Amino acid sequence: MKVIPVVTKESISEFLNFPKLLFVNDKNYIRPLDEDIESVFDLKKNKFFKAGECERFIFKNEENRIIGKIAVFINKRYKQNQPTGGFGFFDCINNQDTADFIFDFAKTWLQERGMEAMDGPINFGERDKFWGLLIEGFSEPLYAMNYNPPYYKSLFENYGFQIFFNQLCFGRKIHDPVADNFLEMHQRISRNENITAKPLQLKSLEKFAQDFTEVYNKAWASHGEGKQLSETQTIKMFKTLKPIINEHISWFVYENEKPIAMWMNIPDLNQWIKFFNGKFGLVQKVLFLIIKKLRKNKKMVGLVFGIVPEWQRKGIDGFMIWEGTKHFREATDFEDYEMQWVGDFNPKMIKIAESLETKVTRKLATYRYLFDRTKEFKRQVSL
Repeated sequence: MKVIPVVTKESISEFLNFPKLLFVNDKNYIRPLDEDIESVFDLKKNKFFKAGECERFIFKNEENRIIGKIAVFINKRYKQNQPTGGFGFFDCINNQDTADFIFDFAKTWLQERGMEAMDGPINFGERDKFWGLLIEGFSEPLYAMNYNPPYYKSLFENYGFQIFFNQLCFGRKIHDPVADNFLEMHQRISRNENITAKPLQLKSLEKFAQDFTEVYNKAWASHGEGKQLSETQTIKMFKTLKPIINEHISWFVYENEKPIAMWMNIPDLNQWIKFFNGKFGLVQKVLFLIIKKLRKNKKMVGLVFGIVPEWQRKGIDGFMIWEGTKHFREATDFEDYEMQWVGDFNPKMIKIAESLETKVTRKLATYRYLFDRTKEFKRQVSL
């Protein structure tokens, strides 16, 4: 088997195109945007290169046909019990020997750099993109979510990988009944004249970005692996999202104009970009605007839900959810709601999802492989 570093235009093209060839008969596969993947490997765009190292490779058989690919990386900010490297963007034919060769290659690469374990498939970046192996719910993926055929699970587990944590996506139909306790919460909180709910408005984008930052930092930054967001970071993020923000589906709650809760949702971009075969040049951007205007998007995606500590367990969640739901049922065409994944180590967020009367729509897994096979394997600790 030939191992080829991905450094030339030809090898980059092969790296990007291989999944499309592999899943050509899979109706649920949606090719990610090439530029989203390439940004991961761009030293100028990916801040993780400042504290890490990343290389990617394709693997070819004796007939010079590509049969697998992978990216391997170390990130000094990825703190674990033992030095742990990562790999992602793994794709492979349905052949255990081929998969074992690729996994062995990744293991050696990481051992040479002092690692004692490897996690995968994960991203050389944040957890909100390209993280985890799909093991249940083989439907169309959400934007920037990994997708793979069912046989990948066997390739991983036959090699010896174990699940470090599960990643759960929860969903529901927009017009399904809302739980009675949420309606009761809404009725009770509505009596408080100091509490108001407002949808995000593009004309006041920076203000809502500031409000988001305040709620997020109080609700999540001190929780587990959370981290503080700056207003500059959030404003930049909101401006990036501006072209796809739907003003009807993201909601904020205020006490005397002070932000105390937020529920951020966006349309699922994959419902539009699935027509572009991974490309997003000038032509595709024009087509995107046309499709966005003419083709109704039926799926919305939950990004973040947060309530400041002093208002938690007081009914604000029910108030906000019913205020928002009443509105976007009437003002939008969305039919399905799905949350970005929640780790099974986060019972607080799982409880929120379950309280919405959602059901698990798909499950991904973050796998870990300890190089010392005599060492005790431990799963991710609950928050």
